[in-house]
Amino acid sequence: MVMRFNNKNGMNDAKEKLTAVLSNTESTESQQTEAFTNYFDELQREVTKNIRTEVQQDMLSGSRGINQLSGQEVRFFNAVIEEGGFKDIEILPVETQERIFEDLQQSHPLLQQIGIQNLGAVTEFIYGNPEGAAVWGPIFGDIKGQLNATFRKESISQLKLTAFIPISNDMLKLGPVWVERYVRTMIVEAMSVGLERGFVAGTGDNQPIGLLKDLNGSVVNGVMVYPDKTSAGTLTFKPGRTTINELKGVVEKLSIHTVGSEERVRNIAGKVVMVTNPFDSFGIKANSTVQNAAGSYVSSLPFSPIFTESMFVPQGKVLFFVKGEYLAAIGGGMEIKKFDQTLAMDDATLYIAKQYATGKPKDNKAVQVYQLDLAITEEPAGV
Repeated sequence: MVMRFNNKNGMNDAKEKLTAVLSNTESTESQQTEAFTNYFDELQREVTKNIRTEVQQDMLSGSRGINQLSGQEVRFFNAVIEEGGFKDIEILPVETQERIFEDLQQSHPLLQQIGIQNLGAVTEFIYGNPEGAAVWGPIFGDIKGQLNATFRKESISQLKLTAFIPISNDMLKLGPVWVERYVRTMIVEAMSVGLERGFVAGTGDNQPIGLLKDLNGSVVNGVMVYPDKTSAGTLTFKPGRTTINELKGVVEKLSIHTVGSEERVRNIAGKVVMVTNPFDSFGIKANSTVQNAAGSYVSSLPFSPIFTESMFVPQGKVLFFVKGEYLAAIGGGMEIKKFDQTLAMDDATLYIAKQYATGKPKDNKAVQVYQLDLAITEEPAGV
């Protein structure tokens, strides 16, 4: 069960400030540290408050807890309580890791649409293009090379996502079910920021290659640099034929992909995901809203793109991608260890959670970025 936060304003404000700092390439280390501290401090307060409320409700109702832990989880979190926190390095139980993955997708729509895969303990996998997996040729012809070219192996062990987890000392007094609940919620919220940042705007330098990046990178000073994708055009989302034509151009671009040296058309029906900055969402909805004959205001877009948001999409831009064409995965055991350097907080011990993760577009043409022109124009007389 995903936690629903009551004080979204405080958390959203802290998250927006953290996002702004992380998105600014000129931000200093001290600015990033301050933004991280403020965000995790707000997150800790909100999670602690919500769990205390849930504990009280369970005591009044006689419930046995929001979720039942496995025997391994009970032993693990009881040991955490007895030790007064995590030891030097701990690996979370598999059941807890699976629950974290489920929560990440349920509470963060963008991660769900990207289609992040949980590889468990595995840190590499093989994927391929099904269109190239079967070929025609002479009965004794050499097809091994053609099949090998179809499949690619990816390792995720080079990239590690780190999230800070302040564990309130009060939480350790509530029992294993609530300690698990607290730790899981903190990890989900903290890691969602890192995953979203990497999958949307990652530079490829010890990070995923984000959706906003062009796969045609170049080596600069020994490092592969992926530039931002060039804008494919400008969208206004004005009602009527204008928006129809604009989105027709979008889906046409997304439907073309390259297999070897040949361009082919792929089926993208129901797979187009549109990602906007939350601020721009209002303008897009306003421009695409019309009043029907019954006097009701309705907003719908042609070709039915799946609408979602990310604060890592720059204001003034909109991102489209084909669902299933971005490679996103987490794997390896999730480690937790005590953090004894900076970001110390009152009445809490700080830990870091580490998880292998990777991400990159499978196909450069499966992602398109457009500029937005949402300027309000006066409707002609009589409309």
